[in-house]
Amino acid sequence: MSAEAANKPSRVAIQLALWLVVTGNAAAIVWLWLHGGGVGKVHTTGDLLTSLGRITGLLGAYLALIQVLLLARLPSLERLVGLDRLSIWHRWNGHATLDLILAHVVLIVWGYALMDRLPLGKEISTMLGGGIYPGMITATVGTGLLVAVVASSVVIAKRRLRYETWYLVHLSAYAGIALGWFHQIPTGNELVLDRVAADYWRALYVATIVLLVGFRLLLPLANALRFRLRVTEVVPEGPGVVSIRIAGRRLDRLGARAGQFFLWRFLSPGRWWTAHPFSLSAAPDGRSLRITVKALGDHTARLAAIRPGTRVLAEGPFGVFTAAAGRREKSLLIAGGIGITPIRALLDELRGDPVVLYRVLAEEDVLFRDELARHPVRIVAGDHATPEGARLLSPDHLRELVPDLDDRDVFVCGPPAMAQAIARNVRSAGVPRRHVHTERFAL
Repeated sequence: MSAEAANKPSRVAIQLALWLVVTGNAAAIVWLWLHGGGVGKVHTTGDLLTSLGRITGLLGAYLALIQVLLLARLPSLERLVGLDRLSIWHRWNGHATLDLILAHVVLIVWGYALMDRLPLGKEISTMLGGGIYPGMITATVGTGLLVAVVASSVVIAKRRLRYETWYLVHLSAYAGIALGWFHQIPTGNELVLDRVAADYWRALYVATIVLLVGFRLLLPLANALRFRLRVTEVVPEGPGVVSIRIAGRRLDRLGARAGQFFLWRFLSPGRWWTAHPFSLSAAPDGRSLRITVKALGDHTARLAAIRPGTRVLAEGPFGVFTAAAGRREKSLLIAGGIGITPIRALLDELRGDPVVLYRVLAEEDVLFRDELARHPVRIVAGDHATPEGARLLSPDHLRELVPDLDDRDVFVCGPPAMAQAIARNVRSAGVPRRHVHTERFAL
C-alpha cells in the first residue's frame, strides 16, 4: 500500500473539517443577514433589491478572503489537495467573488434609487459625494482593482501580458480587498448595530491577515536565514535552457521530494521582486537542489546570466506529483518539452521498472540525454499538427509503446494543453482516472 493510500482516511477527515469551516462561516454570514432584516422586512421592490445587495456584498467579501487564503501557500492545505488544484479553485472562486461584488453594487444602487425616488445617476452621485455612506469612494476603487485582477486572469489577456505585469496586477487584489473593508462595518446593516457581528467580521479579516503574513512573509524569511540558499553553478543544457544548482545548509530538513517544485526568488538586480515556480530536475540529496529553466519570458531568459553566489529565497516544497501518489508497483512517465524536469527527478525515486515517453518536436530538443540514457526512455519526436505526428501518443499508440499500460500508474507533465490532451488519451486507453497523475506547467 502506498503512503497516499495509507493516509487517505486522515486526508478525508481533514478535507471534511475544512469544508465544515468554510460552509459554517458562510452559514453564519447568511444568519447575520437574516438576523439583520434579511427578507423579513421587505415591503417594496427597493427593500428587496437592497436586501439582496447586502447578502451578495457579505458573501462576496467572504469569498475574497477565501481567495487570499487559497494561494497563501498554507503548507497543510497545499499538501492536502496540491497547489495545482488550489490554483483551479482560486480561478473559479475569483470569478464568483467578482460576480457577487458586482451584483452587490448593482442591487444596492438600484434599490436605494427606488427607495429615494432618484435617477440612478443622481443616486450614484449621492453615494459617492454626499458623505452619507462612509467608505464608498475607497470601496469603488477597490472594486475597480478587483475587476482589473480578474480581467488580467482571462487566458487570452494573460498570454498578452508579461508575467511581471500580471503579477503586479494580482498584488493589487490585496489593496482592493482592504479598500472594501472601510465601508463594510460603517454601512452594513448586519454589522453597524450588532457589536458581536462586527467583532466576528473583524475576526475573519484578522485571521486572514495573520495566515497571509505568517506564510507569505515570515516563513520564507525564517527559511532564508535557516537554509541560506545560494547559487553554486549554472550549466547550459540546450538552446535557451539552463540548469541551476542551489546549495545551502541542512537541506534535508526541507522535506522536498522528487517531482515537487518551489517558488524561487533570486536576490539580484532585476530579479529579486518576483518569484517564479520551477520544479526540481533531480531528486534532492540533502546538500543541494537543481532546477532546469527554459527561456519563455523576460525573467526566465535572464536566469542564464545569473552568477554563482547569488542568494536565493525559496518557498516550498509544493506539489503532490511525487512517487507517493502511485498506487501500483510499475509506472509510466510521460513528459512534454520542459515537463521533463520533474520526470527526470522522479526517475531517481521510483521503483518497479519505470518507463519514460519523452514528447518533443525534434530530436535536438531532448534534454538530459546522458542522464536519461541510464533509464528505459523512448523519445517520441514529431509535430502533432502534421499528418505524421497526429497519431503520436494517441490511445492506440500508447498501447503499442507500453503493452502493459494497464499495470502502471501514469505520471504526465508538460504545458497545460499538452498535459490535458495526453491525460485524456491515457484515460481513453483504459487507465482509470485514479491512476493518472498530472502536473501542468503554467505560470
